[in-house]
Amino acid sequence: MPKGIYECISCGHREVIDSTKPLLPNACPVCGGDMILVGYEIDVEEEEHGVEEALRKFYELGSLLERRGEVYVYEVLGIIEKDFEKVLKEMEKLGYWVALKRSKDKTLLYVFPAKNVESRENPLIGIILFVLTLFSTFFAGYILSSLYVATLNELNLPGIKNVYLNALAFSLGIISILGTHEMGHKIAATLHNVKSTFPYFIPFPSFIGTLGAVIRVKSPIPTRNAAVDLGASGPIAGLLVAIPVTIIGLKLSVIVPVDYLKQGETIYFGTSILFYALTKFVLGNLPQGSGIILHPLAVAGWVGILVTFLNLIPAAQLDGGHIARALMPERAHRILTYALGFITLGLSYFWPGWLLWGILILLMGRIGNPGALDEVTPLTPGRKALAILIWIIFAISAVPVPFSQRL
Repeated sequence: MPKGIYECISCGHREVIDSTKPLLPNACPVCGGDMILVGYEIDVEEEEHGVEEALRKFYELGSLLERRGEVYVYEVLGIIEKDFEKVLKEMEKLGYWVALKRSKDKTLLYVFPAKNVESRENPLIGIILFVLTLFSTFFAGYILSSLYVATLNELNLPGIKNVYLNALAFSLGIISILGTHEMGHKIAATLHNVKSTFPYFIPFPSFIGTLGAVIRVKSPIPTRNAAVDLGASGPIAGLLVAIPVTIIGLKLSVIVPVDYLKQGETIYFGTSILFYALTKFVLGNLPQGSGIILHPLAVAGWVGILVTFLNLIPAAQLDGGHIARALMPERAHRILTYALGFITLGLSYFWPGWLLWGILILLMGRIGNPGALDEVTPLTPGRKALAILIWIIFAISAVPVPFSQRL
């Protein structure tokens, strides 16, 4: 139990007393005045003993190998409680986080003070960003819709010629994909007791009107299984929306002669295996010498597939990076991150946008990915299967050259 630090109201004398009452009348040994509680002195040895006693419910502990300030390092001789998330939850009640790591032939348990992650977010910020993103994506959709409707009119083709309706379809399509992606992360984080914010949309004046959406994770990822779940949940959730959006958008798209797509005046969208398969499914085999003018909603679906691919790059702290880090040691993942960063820079020869992504990956690589708190417990077969599924999705959604001005 902590002892109280008391100060005399009359003479200012201070001393530590074995009490935590707010006021001790006439207790000052100097002047006999009243003493008030101004702080606490914690018995470090008593606290250390209490933490160790709690840990022994979950682990067979060896000796305390090291103590650096408030960080304790124990050798683990045996694991009693296999559910690390349960251990973490119980230790959080005592104000501590724990981490299980391998060190050569030893299993080490790190115990350190938990950070305060309960600070409330201002919901007004998220609402304002969402509204701004609605406007910015609607404006981007309006431009795409204007070009689409101009094509219909010029070639006298049937289709939806309401510019505002098409713009709204684009805006809602892109926001639905991005929002579902981030909510997938949010749900997975909640299931694993990882504290995180709700999605923040990022408005930006570009051809899609946004830089995407993000959630901020405020507490560590507990296990490698949780890391796979958090990394995979967003891309899978977003893709489940992007596929029907793409299908509907392709049904509204129009087939035109290739000669109409004037070289140098048309932006060509790169095709992933998935987008190509969806195009075949919806439109069948195109006539010889023809191309497609995408409806704005199809553009939203295409962007959703591209976002899935970019997020699944297995580098740094991207979604794919969390999954890759769950499968490999920190040093190996850091090397992979730098290798992918330089490969991405090389791809900028084909598309300048890769230059920004390469720089971003290399900058994130400097921070690294610390991995999960528990790196000892193996991945479950289900998480291994999920990781394989993710790499398949990564492959079929890959677009090495997203945009070009020639076929």
